[in-house]
Amino acid sequence: MREFDPNATGPLTGVRVLDLSRLVAGNMLSLQLADFGADVIKVEPADHGDPLRAWGDSHIATSWKVYARNKKSLALNLRDPAAIDILLRLAENSAIMIEGFRPGRLEQMGLGPDALHARNPKLVLVRISGFGQTGPYRERPGFGTLIEAMSGFADRNGFPDREPVLPPLALADMVAGLNGAAAVLMALREVEVNGGTGQVIDLSLLEPLFSILGAEAAGYRATGKLKQRVGSASNTASPRNVYASSDGKWVALSASIQSMVERVFRVIGKPELINDPRFATNTDRVQHHEEVDGVVAEWIAQRTQEESLRIFAEADVTAGPVYDIAQFMEDPHVQEREIIVELPDDEMGTIPMHNIVPTLSGTPGGFRLPAPRLGQHNDELLTELGFDSVSIANLREQGVIS
Repeated sequence: MREFDPNATGPLTGVRVLDLSRLVAGNMLSLQLADFGADVIKVEPADHGDPLRAWGDSHIATSWKVYARNKKSLALNLRDPAAIDILLRLAENSAIMIEGFRPGRLEQMGLGPDALHARNPKLVLVRISGFGQTGPYRERPGFGTLIEAMSGFADRNGFPDREPVLPPLALADMVAGLNGAAAVLMALREVEVNGGTGQVIDLSLLEPLFSILGAEAAGYRATGKLKQRVGSASNTASPRNVYASSDGKWVALSASIQSMVERVFRVIGKPELINDPRFATNTDRVQHHEEVDGVVAEWIAQRTQEESLRIFAEADVTAGPVYDIAQFMEDPHVQEREIIVELPDDEMGTIPMHNIVPTLSGTPGGFRLPAPRLGQHNDELLTELGFDSVSIANLREQGVIS
């Protein structure tokens, strides 16, 4: 089990981040910064906190525990002018601010880019929304489900004879959060290295998700045809699929280069297929992918998962098991690399979660703080701003803080 070390540092130590976002995208973004040492202040509504606190399992806020690690909580009533003043004062000594309100709301609160940059010209402001700060859809609700549907992702996901399939996780938010973390570091470099000023990052959920779909638009323009859903197969390479083994398990196989395909055909005892005109090139195989899959599936179906994977490994074929989470957690490679870490938890004893990603050899991140209670750091942060105990008590009594 790992322990939290409040004194752990990282390459972003000394960088203060104000995170006013809610749910997944902003929390994913600020987590990347917090894990590598940034001082992330999670600004939450004083009455109920970030809605991510309600996402859990067995009445335990598992999502919050994972994505709010290494952060501090400041619970404010953002409808109160005194709370806005507190945020402006915090912004003066912050490098980054993240918000996820509907476009225009930040300005209505008195926290628009002009007001913030008047206090701190070097501040990097990240504005997260579903569809961006401009365009006819700018004021639409920014839920990731809408983005996963509209971006083309769902239309490409699933089987041809079934409905489009949405991802079972907050994919649009996660992808946006990762893109946002990269954008923040670019903007921060402009300030710290190039001597530039702070800027606004317009981070929608739509563009990042569309960007990972690859050459879909180019392919449509080139052919005039829409690619169809193919389940776990691929429109660009064959064989590529999941195949049932004789013991009811599954094997994933991908042969995206010609030499790999030839290995597959040889190892399953079908070397004659290498020169078969239906399968000779990747284009041929994609056009006849059902026939290719049928041959591979028949061979795997006669063997257990373990036997198939052993034979494929000996032949240097790119194949692997389909795991559930329980199996993944028990895998020796996962354990040796500590892809999952156990951290202390006051409800569960210990809680497993993903390790810090990626791994830096010289300045790795660290686990400094468990996910905070709502408003846990109110007094600490307000004291830093110069409020005394009487003033803090008054703010609490007035409902400005929790």
